[in-house]
Amino acid sequence: MMGTPGMAEGAPPARQSRPAPNEAAYLDHVKFLAGPELRGRGTGTPELEKAAHYIARHFQRLGLKPVDGKRYLQEFDVTTNARLGKNNSMEFVLGQERVRLKAGEQFLPFNFSASGTYEAGVVFAGYGITAKEYHYDDYANLDVRGKLVLVLRHEPQEFDEKSVFAGKVYTEHSQFFSKAVNAKMHGAAGVLLVNDVANHGPDSDELENFARTVGPRDAGLPFVQIKSAQAALLLTGTGKTLMEVAAAIDADLQPRSFALPHTLRVHTVTDLRRDTRTVHNVMALLPGETNEYVIIGAHYDHLGLGEQFSMAPSMAGTPHPGADDNASGTAGVLELARYFAGQPKQKRGILFMTYAGEELGLLGSSFYVNHPLLPLEDAVAMINMDMIGRIRDGKVYVGGTGTGSTFSELLDEAAKATTLHLEFSDTTGYGSSDHTSFTTKQVPVLFFFSGLHGDYHKPSDTWDRILTAPAVQLLKSVSGLTEKLAAGERPRYVKVAPPKVNPHASGNASGGSASGYGPYFGSIPDFAEPPSGVRFSDVRAGSPAEKAGLKGGDILVEWDGRTIGNLYDFTYALRGQKAGDVVKVKVLRGGQPVEASVTLEQRR
Repeated sequence: MMGTPGMAEGAPPARQSRPAPNEAAYLDHVKFLAGPELRGRGTGTPELEKAAHYIARHFQRLGLKPVDGKRYLQEFDVTTNARLGKNNSMEFVLGQERVRLKAGEQFLPFNFSASGTYEAGVVFAGYGITAKEYHYDDYANLDVRGKLVLVLRHEPQEFDEKSVFAGKVYTEHSQFFSKAVNAKMHGAAGVLLVNDVANHGPDSDELENFARTVGPRDAGLPFVQIKSAQAALLLTGTGKTLMEVAAAIDADLQPRSFALPHTLRVHTVTDLRRDTRTVHNVMALLPGETNEYVIIGAHYDHLGLGEQFSMAPSMAGTPHPGADDNASGTAGVLELARYFAGQPKQKRGILFMTYAGEELGLLGSSFYVNHPLLPLEDAVAMINMDMIGRIRDGKVYVGGTGTGSTFSELLDEAAKATTLHLEFSDTTGYGSSDHTSFTTKQVPVLFFFSGLHGDYHKPSDTWDRILTAPAVQLLKSVSGLTEKLAAGERPRYVKVAPPKVNPHASGNASGGSASGYGPYFGSIPDFAEPPSGVRFSDVRAGSPAEKAGLKGGDILVEWDGRTIGNLYDFTYALRGQKAGDVVKVKVLRGGQPVEASVTLEQRR
């Protein structure tokens, strides 16, 4: 009888010789994980737990051991997406009349809004933008400390192709979180966002879908959208209208910010609930003759119903199956577990791992490396498979190739033994998948990835689009690499500086580029946010951060005298600087403040 999922019961079955990974077994795993019953495997959902128990049962049937001798599941807590509470309200006094707005009809908090009760005066702050590079600042000579700022959506001159802004292509300044961070940096008490109906017409005046807006877990101030009719009431007595002000800004790109009458006070209550859920990494150990081991891993979560991370926003709320991302990699781990469970004992063990929370920021792998069940110093290498199910033209991107001293020779041999084209796309071991967590702990990593496609993060990422033959061919190459890592010379970890690239390039296929907003700083963020600040999981070799003495584990709390509350604050502050700027930063190291001056460089 099968025991309780996740529990080890009785003696493991005798090891049997099993054939190499095969297409039918591989596809069966993908079909289940990406099937309708699992509804996209969103982190924190019951469906993700069904996937966890499916993986645990597979390990148990193979006779693989729980790492701790008890359970295949390693639990950790995550904060899931916010939801609206019942107590959201907004009101203000207009003449002798008290105006009360209807939540969900006339106003709505964003999902990254802070919760609380607030009362403050109001300042109109244009588009809420400070863009030094365009010599435009809605906050110039404007005191908003302790006030709510009323700001227009989007950005100036958005239909002017000759504008210093990007015209019909929005810049990062139009993003909601940018407006929130900029308001906070200027000392505002909160943000009231209104649609710029002057540019988009009255039919555009819709409240944003609460589930789809992207931003930090908590912006540190209320961020509320109000309808244009209610925003117009706030301007009563000023002799101005939002339409006229927007037109004037567009005409000459000069700010038109102003304070509203001091008698106007807006009282608002934002009530957002953020639930904590227990989720699980799932892992099993195939022991070797020594305590050393090789890790084969993949994340098994996806987007659930899409919500703010969907690349098909109109279909958010429907299941996003995640067949390629990353049922394909998880199925690869399961098939390799089946294969190795039937092979003779290796010199080194193999740890099979699947992670939850990757789509929310590498949460599962980050939790594991900070709470390992086996000593990380015994980890010879970590192999990560993410999106391996859509290999086209035989091309597979391989990252982390420079992190192990023996990898060059091993990969050359692997390339000769397969008809697949292994493109060595990144040497550093950093990127947007779980191998990064192990790189920060100085474990050599290899990352296998078949590239992005048109179904990425969409409901159309379905099992029937998986290309099983090349995926299984890749698994055979990975099994050969694993055997060599389990039996041969142990690779020494090598910390690799990022290569110099065209600063205008979009990055490489594995996500390992250093491209992005602003100048180069060189920290690797830990996406498991501390209560306040930005924790560095590592700093890049030779980077400005490393030169200034910053280290992995430091928590950035201040940048040029401004408080840094989260990763969005840091991103915004960094992109407002330029190469050559010397920035004074404050970090917490072991709970103690440490100050440093960082000379920013040209992004490489």
